[in-house]
Amino acid sequence: MLENLNNLIHSGRNYLVAAEVDAAGMAELFFREPGSSQVTRESVSFAPFILLAHREVLDGFTGEFALHPLHGSAPVRYMAVFPDTAVYKEAVDFLKKEAKKSPAGAMMLFQDMTNQILNALELRFYRGMKFNDIRRMQFDIETVSPSHEFPSPEREEDEIVIISMTDNHGFERVISQRDFSEKELLEEFVKTVIDRDPDVLEGHNICRFDLPYIEARAKRHKVKLNIGRDGKPAKKRSSFFTAAERTVNYTRYDIYGRMVVDTLHLAQFYDVINRSLESFNLKYLARHFGVAAENRTYVDGGSITSVWHDDPERLLAYALDDVKETRAIADILLPSYFFMAQLVPLKLQDCVIRGKATVIDHMLIAEYLKKGEALPLPEAPVQFAGALTISPRTGVFKEIYHCDVRSLYPSIIIADNLTPSRDTLGIYPKLLKELRLFRLEAKDAARANPAERDYYNALQSTFKILINSFYGYLGASQSIFNDYAMAERITAKGRMILQSMLDFLTENRCTVLEADTDGVYFLLPSPDDSPKEWQEKIQSILPPGINIELDAHYLAMFCYKSKNYALLTENCEIEISGAALKSRGLEPFQREFLNVILHSLLKEEYSGITERYQEFSRQISDGAMPTAMVAKTETLKDSVAVYKRKLASGSGRRAAAYELAAAHEEDYQPGDQISYYVTGEKKTVPVVDNCKLLADANDSNPDYNRAYYQKKLDELYGKFREFIPDPPSGDDLFNQNQPHGIQ
Repeated sequence: MLENLNNLIHSGRNYLVAAEVDAAGMAELFFREPGSSQVTRESVSFAPFILLAHREVLDGFTGEFALHPLHGSAPVRYMAVFPDTAVYKEAVDFLKKEAKKSPAGAMMLFQDMTNQILNALELRFYRGMKFNDIRRMQFDIETVSPSHEFPSPEREEDEIVIISMTDNHGFERVISQRDFSEKELLEEFVKTVIDRDPDVLEGHNICRFDLPYIEARAKRHKVKLNIGRDGKPAKKRSSFFTAAERTVNYTRYDIYGRMVVDTLHLAQFYDVINRSLESFNLKYLARHFGVAAENRTYVDGGSITSVWHDDPERLLAYALDDVKETRAIADILLPSYFFMAQLVPLKLQDCVIRGKATVIDHMLIAEYLKKGEALPLPEAPVQFAGALTISPRTGVFKEIYHCDVRSLYPSIIIADNLTPSRDTLGIYPKLLKELRLFRLEAKDAARANPAERDYYNALQSTFKILINSFYGYLGASQSIFNDYAMAERITAKGRMILQSMLDFLTENRCTVLEADTDGVYFLLPSPDDSPKEWQEKIQSILPPGINIELDAHYLAMFCYKSKNYALLTENCEIEISGAALKSRGLEPFQREFLNVILHSLLKEEYSGITERYQEFSRQISDGAMPTAMVAKTETLKDSVAVYKRKLASGSGRRAAAYELAAAHEEDYQPGDQISYYVTGEKKTVPVVDNCKLLADANDSNPDYNRAYYQKKLDELYGKFREFIPDPPSGDDLFNQNQPHGIQ
């Protein structure tokens, strides 16, 4: 089936795993045939380019270039082609200096040279390959910090003591300071990467921790971090990406001839769609995805230094388990991006971190460039009504069905034959229809080939992600072919379709619990009703081209408020949706209590809530709760110096973590984590003036603020007390805890 991808998006070669610009300005292409341990390479000339709206923009530039007019009347209608990358870079510098004099939209730069190579030579990565054909190497480091809670590479004594490595072809190795000095350890890591020659380097949180740490320690020991092909050094720059409501700052690494994938980023984007992760911690993710080994070795992060000195074998086993779990998580989350890279002229790592609107933009632009067609400029943003959302009920309900409109917005686009107003070639609807067809073929292939089910499911998942992003593309402010009028037309029809489903269900005695965009959670009128018959009934009222399915049945559903609910699956697992029910940002004891509340509500085991509340109340009042259970952990984004400058200028606010770090200004660095707890005696205190480092806690004589944490427990319990049948009153609970000194 993948052979037919060329009918959708052409690629002139198979087996491409990397594309770089070499020292001579040529395109260096790296190929790995399936089953081969060797990489072959070719150098090919290519001409970098810049797109222009006006031929006069390059007036005054003295370098050599050719100006080619593009077809059509769209604003960006000239392509300036340069003889090599050196002249191209001179032109980019010239245009940046002249940018203030040029009108808006005068030029369109594609500064990623791999993207330029793929467009110029009509190539895509990984064609003709399956996911396991590429060589992927995972690594992880363990560090010690003798005098601080968290290690910093800037402190001489905070050394790397272990580097663990695996790959997807059976290689496993753990090197440590039992056999090497730190300098030799780093040299051996570099040598291993060169010898194993991976196409992809993977790790968990490597962009914010492992790679910066390795780089800093390598610099200290004058070790060259030449882990690229041809012994080229890793390059870095500060970057960021957005994942739903989060903006993630990180250090981007580009390694010559290789891709860099951080499984932390994979998890963050997975959660944008699924909203099911309570943490992005590696150990949590391994348990969540079912890849944690039964005999897995665990070591608390705060104990790594002591375990290294007292029981190094245990830490070595822990380090290997960490990197094996990283590989297993990448095995699950990375394949869809691998297939995406077969369609989009971007590196694998860019397919991960770029927004889907950007991915679709690159697909459309590539097709226009291939045909020599002029490009439009984005429309200015316009507000329009979004999806229909209703949450008419709260409480716990049994035997829930979910009715899903399959790809509602893409189905509307296809059924109504809609095209963005400035897509004169009709590439947008063509790609959407073809991707939808490929997805259906992949789903059929998954059913017909059990041995290849995972492969085809990953493929169809990729197409699904792209298909469902075509609507969002229309309303993205930077999308070249955005069309707000078309987006509004689609959402209006979507609201009409969803409302017709709700009206039909209500009129036929079904109980609607939650509806959002393209799906409804509801109760059937009778437990004896046939879900299949109801699916047919709902389908009968919908317009042509719009298809639904009852895609899930749940044993119970807890409706808290709009877009915040928890579901009990048929396997007795719990799925949580909505920030109000997520445990991020809560102290550990609150996370545990919230988990108990949701499980107890869904399973109607209400006594468990009161029992855990009383247990935690007694622990807090007696000082028996470990301080780590009440401590928060925050990551420093700025240095202490920057924090102080912001305060002095009036642009910043005092924060507990930074105030604590300021007391150790010479030690704490950006990226360090601060764990702290609240002290004092009153239940309401300014945290910034009443906090201590967790590292300074003494559990034999705890000094955390008992009234403060009791109040937090009470507030969390109070949010859900109305959903508990006949709960003890607040006074009853209060009186029960009086002997333990809660004031």
